[in-house]
Amino acid sequence: MKTFYDVQQLLKKYGTFIYTKDRSVDAQMMEDEIRELYELGMVDKQSFQEALLILKKEQREHQKG
Repeated sequence: MKTFYDVQQLLKKYGTFIYTKDRSVDAQMMEDEIRELYELGMVDKQSFQEALLILKKEQREHQKG
């Protein structure tokens, strides 16, 4: 998993589609969903960590402009 799109595809496997037209809000909502999937044991630790890194990076880039 290397991109925001990859995280979207991971969530799509579990029936979660997030699109609000605000990418920063999308990233936050996606982070919440990934955390929940991890806590339920549906996503492995490596995928969880990779997804969080990608989403945090996306949020930082969006804040910079």
